[in-house]
Amino acid sequence: MSTDQTPAADSPFRPAPGARDAAPQFVLPLVVRIERAAPPSRTDALETAARAVLVMLADERATGEGEWARAVRDWQDARIRKVVRRARGAEWRRAEALPGITVTGKSAEVRVFPPVPLDGWPKDLARLQVSGTDLEDPGAPPPADPAAPVLWLNPDLDMSAGKAMAQVGHGAQLAWWDLPDEERTAWHDAGFPLAVRTADPSRWNDLTTGGLPTVRDAGFTEIAPGSCTVVADHPALR
Repeated sequence: MSTDQTPAADSPFRPAPGARDAAPQFVLPLVVRIERAAPPSRTDALETAARAVLVMLADERATGEGEWARAVRDWQDARIRKVVRRARGAEWRRAEALPGITVTGKSAEVRVFPPVPLDGWPKDLARLQVSGTDLEDPGAPPPADPAAPVLWLNPDLDMSAGKAMAQVGHGAQLAWWDLPDEERTAWHDAGFPLAVRTADPSRWNDLTTGGLPTVRDAGFTEIAPGSCTVVADHPALR
């Protein structure tokens, strides 16, 4: 992934068609639990989704000769697509019965599943809705710990919670790819601490031009192709 203003020629997020588009396309499904009586806060849902992606990438089933490893490799050889859907009640229980990993935050639960073909979703996931993930924070999130990884959201973009969850998942994945092995191990052993915050507009240009991993969306949904959505600010990459 390029960290300047132009995505690399074979970036998984490049708006223009490239070599990755010729490969079979896979998607990483994430399902957020949104019960009517107790929806999660927006920031916690975003942070939990980002951690869920990292937990999947680090899971022994997704690496080496693990049972999910082939699907993960095929997914990473194509566009790095992630789709977030919502579930409640019986829908959530059916989703939990499928192979995957549930990651819990302060108020959020997100289940991540091994990648599936773009047109080959399990029926209990395919029937779930993408829309309806508009979540709110009860108050302004506290300032992020400067010593911890932060996924900075573009202050000029208006994204649904579901779209933002996918974008911070991309950002967490780019940071993971860029880290040396010892830093990956340390982050994993610490439980993948991270924060998601909206960047101050006055800092956004410096963040996007400072050499940190940046997500430039392919423009499949909600926002224009090439939009920079997230900057992954991990202390080890500064």
